[in-house]
Amino acid sequence: MNNSIQEKIHLEHEAAKLFMRLYEKQFAVPMRHIWHNLPRKPDVSCYLNGTQLDLEIAHIYGSEPEAKLILGRAAEDRILAALHQLSELPINNRLIASLNAVLTTKSQKKYHSQRVWLVLRNMNSLWQQKNFEKHRHQIVLPDKHPFEQIWLICDAKGDSGVIRLFPYE
Repeated sequence: MNNSIQEKIHLEHEAAKLFMRLYEKQFAVPMRHIWHNLPRKPDVSCYLNGTQLDLEIAHIYGSEPEAKLILGRAAEDRILAALHQLSELPINNRLIASLNAVLTTKSQKKYHSQRVWLVLRNMNSLWQQKNFEKHRHQIVLPDKHPFEQIWLICDAKGDSGVIRLFPYE
């Protein structure tokens, strides 16, 4: 297995464990026993209160150059130049656009699963829950998608909380 696939699986497991911990804390409902799935199934499966639940995991960075920097990739000159150029754009434009793009892409996927939740994890340290709440009206949920629920972990460590995007609370 190559390094990028290993990194992807590690990030998915980390996000799933974080979400499960936050969900349990917020709702006092146990989520247990995660395992990774093969393609055509959502990324991770677990048990929610004893019933199997599949989680599709996605990360939000804001832009590709920001993702490379956040993930600790070498900062080549072109990446640094792109980051400098991005600093001229408001972060809410980049992050909301990135979030909406991920929602659109994920909504078009088909899964072999009875119950799928989409879990999005914000990796950009410039935004926390209060920022997403403030700009929630700009988040575009596709009319059709395969998800029973859509959740957003509002920062990389979950310190600012988790919010449900669908169904809207």
